[in-house]
Amino acid sequence: MVGYDGGQNVWDEEHSVWQRKPESEQEEETKQSRWGFRGKTVWDWMALLIVPLVLVVIGLVFTLLQDARQQDLEDKRAQQAQKIENQRAEAERELAEQRAQDEALQAYLDQMSGLLLERDLRASEKGSEVRTLARARTLTVMGRLDPSRKTAVLQFLLEADLVQRVDGRDPIISLSGAQLSNASLYNADLSGADLYGAVLKDAVLKDANLSGVILVRADLSEANLSGAADLMDANLLYATLSGAEGITNEELEQQAASLEGATMPNGQPYEVWLKDEESKGEKLTDRQKAHLEKYEESLKEKMDVGGYLTDNDKAYLEKYEDWLKDKKAPGQDEKNE
Repeated sequence: MVGYDGGQNVWDEEHSVWQRKPESEQEEETKQSRWGFRGKTVWDWMALLIVPLVLVVIGLVFTLLQDARQQDLEDKRAQQAQKIENQRAEAERELAEQRAQDEALQAYLDQMSGLLLERDLRASEKGSEVRTLARARTLTVMGRLDPSRKTAVLQFLLEADLVQRVDGRDPIISLSGAQLSNASLYNADLSGADLYGAVLKDAVLKDANLSGVILVRADLSEANLSGAADLMDANLLYATLSGAEGITNEELEQQAASLEGATMPNGQPYEVWLKDEESKGEKLTDRQKAHLEKYEESLKEKMDVGGYLTDNDKAYLEKYEDWLKDKKAPGQDEKNE
């Protein structure tokens, strides 16, 4: 008699069922049971892996954004600090420059006072050492100072009667070649002053007395000459007045002693302007006619010998080239004969 073994029977049943399954399913179940994967699908495992991965990525992105924000904040702070430092340095440079200009101005005034009081500059002879020294110091300081301090120097010179004609006496200090750009000479009396080749660009000469002033080759471009500035008998030979305000070509013609080769306020060379007036039928004065005729003869001679032509000469020839076809140089007919 064989005894009943329940466990053995159950095992036999399971074994028989196992044997009935396909071999591939048996192998898969064997693998799943061996590694603990039984009942887990690919999607289950993807869900388990994706959530942590997403959290890691979010954390990484957040960290990167925080780092970028922090770096941007630090960059802005550094830029602001640099800007403040640059402003401070610029303010210090400006302060140092202002201090240096004040010192230069004061030193000049002290030196000139010494020349006036100790070496009697006013009574000195023309070409004397003291005059040469005074002029050298004046031109040097003019080249260093800003417009407001240049104005202070000029005010000193004018009040000391050093740069203008006084009681028939020629100026003691010549301002030829002086750098006077942007200087304010409002209502100044510069009558008879020597401003040969001086730079007066953008200078304020409103209501100034410029009668008899030597302004040969001076640069008065963009200068303010309004308020009936007196230019009576001023010598403006080859001067530049392009863009000058407050005075017209006609007013200049009426007042100036000479405008030969000058550039007028409207930008035209004086001779071109005269020729234009003549071409428009305007009646020229005898002086204007004589000047224009003399200029044309001189220009033709330059052309014949290959002489140097100024910019104004070239402008005249460019506009009135037909004039050359009819104009002959003095003596040309005799030479041809």
